[in-house]
Amino acid sequence: MTSLTLEPLTYEDIPSERRPGVLQALVPVLGVVLFLGIGSGYLKLAPHGPLLWSIVLTGAVGKYWLGYSWDDLYEGLADSLLMGLQAILILFIIYGLIATWVSAGTIPGLMYYGLSILTPNVFLPATALLAMVVAFSIGSSWTTAGTLGVAFIGIGSGLGVPTPMTAGAILSGAYAGDKQSPLSDTTNLAAAVTNTDLYDHIRAMRNGTVLAFGLSVLLYAALGLRAVGEIPTGRVAEIQGALAGSYELSALVLIPLVVTFGLALYGIPALPTLVAGVFAGAFTTIFVQGRSFTAAWTVFLDGTAPETGTALVNDLLASGGVSGSAWTIAVVVAALSLGGLLERTGVLAVLAHHLATAVRGPRSLVVGTGVSAIFVNAFSAQQYMSIVVPGLTLRNLYDEYGLSSDDLSQAIESAGTPTGALFPWHAGAVYMSAVFGVGTLAYAPYYFFAFLSPLILFATTLFGGRYDGSKQADSVASSAVADD
Repeated sequence: MTSLTLEPLTYEDIPSERRPGVLQALVPVLGVVLFLGIGSGYLKLAPHGPLLWSIVLTGAVGKYWLGYSWDDLYEGLADSLLMGLQAILILFIIYGLIATWVSAGTIPGLMYYGLSILTPNVFLPATALLAMVVAFSIGSSWTTAGTLGVAFIGIGSGLGVPTPMTAGAILSGAYAGDKQSPLSDTTNLAAAVTNTDLYDHIRAMRNGTVLAFGLSVLLYAALGLRAVGEIPTGRVAEIQGALAGSYELSALVLIPLVVTFGLALYGIPALPTLVAGVFAGAFTTIFVQGRSFTAAWTVFLDGTAPETGTALVNDLLASGGVSGSAWTIAVVVAALSLGGLLERTGVLAVLAHHLATAVRGPRSLVVGTGVSAIFVNAFSAQQYMSIVVPGLTLRNLYDEYGLSSDDLSQAIESAGTPTGALFPWHAGAVYMSAVFGVGTLAYAPYYFFAFLSPLILFATTLFGGRYDGSKQADSVASSAVADD
């Protein structure tokens, strides 16, 4: 999977007359926190309005306080949207793909057979492990969540597992596999912006990823034993009967799955792979389910509303199609626009720079890098920026402290890539919430990997012996303060 990335402004790139001070940089950031907290938290508004308020505030600070022209601000906004264009297009396609896979019987078939194999007690750890394997194989957490993840949500509901728990397990597996895959866009990006060999970067992340994911699986196993009760008598049989009575569930319904993952394994990028999955789903709908050509492509646009005779199954298999993506894409566009303004006005670069000047040793540098990746993730609303901004801003400091480039690449990806799906306005969180049909704040407590990955990075940095050999800390810190 490849992505378009545009090089953001660094501290040195910003003209001194337009470079915000710390106070000026904090005003739009605190405004975003306040608007989202009051609007989405207290007033229970959808995020669209608070994001628009934040865009207006950031634009006003940039134009009237920092002296940027409308063209400057618009260019920053447009660049961010261009960087996030692939995410927007994937959102369009994944909504249509889910609908076509429902009408083709692919998702109903996976649910039917999954209910026969899995049990409530092992479902959560098994889901995390399967999602990890798939994401590692194809290099895409989003594709994993939008295809197999949707089926796992249905299987979990049939087994009586709360949907937020299932979503958390899928996300933990999907992001853990994505981080270790040489096909992953974020993994390649982190290596590229830090001038690190790809496989050196993967090896640097391996121990922390394995530990964080292993602990996550153990937590899901414990959660499955304690939080999942007995399945109501006849529930699985009722669901399977409703599925079998509404769809032709032969092995042919798995053709879209085979086509999509086959192309991904072959190395075809995510967008054309998902488009191929849509076509495979439409043709399976026609030739296996016996529906007309027009009906198959109407489903792609308008979604599905099956009548299986069982309310739970109807709800699980209802989908919005491409037309149902408008709410989600509007949030992503607003969030990307805000991130572009924060980047173009120098807010992100200035705050990252001042974080760097607070560094007093190699350990605080690595921890600060991770914190800055999470910070940029939250305010740029895209994981690419969480890798690129700290990667470019801080890499010279790693050279000064005698640290290797894979120390930097490990820090930005261990903290940046998994945490985006925790912020409700983030492109990744909006996508995952829409795909799973559950709010970000509902699944966040069960998305263990997002918390464990940066925590293990911080713990091993602060208490491990890896950085004991870096003896330049005091002198470099002193010179950094003097230079600043």
